[in-house]
Amino acid sequence: MFFLKLLNRLVKILNGEIAPRQVAAGVAFGMIVGLTPTFSLHNLLVILLICIIRVNVSAFIFSSIIFGLLSFLVDPAAHLLGYLLLVKMEFLKPLWTMLYNMPLVPLTNFNNTLLLGSLIIALALFYPNLRFSEKGLVAYRATLKPKLEKTRVFKVLKASWIFKWYTKIQNI
Repeated sequence: MFFLKLLNRLVKILNGEIAPRQVAAGVAFGMIVGLTPTFSLHNLLVILLICIIRVNVSAFIFSSIIFGLLSFLVDPAAHLLGYLLLVKMEFLKPLWTMLYNMPLVPLTNFNNTLLLGSLIIALALFYPNLRFSEKGLVAYRATLKPKLEKTRVFKVLKASWIFKWYTKIQNI
């Protein structure tokens, strides 16, 4: 049943009247939370920001799960980037020392190579992901959605008793 609810939310996101920018913002913020270690201060700040601005929460949750699963592929590169920034680049050591001696900054756990590297990667990919998601959703709704609705498979699925039963349960 959980899988059907998740699939239903995805279909509502893709086909609904939700503004593409709100969905794209949800995907982009979900990427930050998904790619970085879960229990960190910046993720709490992202969730707080989502509560303040207009972001599609379903898109945020869905993309957090997807990017969380993909994060294991990014982790080696993120660890290497964090290691380079924290250890190998000697000229940055005074910056890290100054940040670590500030009152709240050590709570961010920036001295963790994986966290720093994955956060840098996620922030670097934020704007391209935002633009790509928005343009992709607009293109899907304009071209692919009408074609999918005309297919025989779509019409058969929509006429099936399973679809009618599921929509009846959803309306309860």
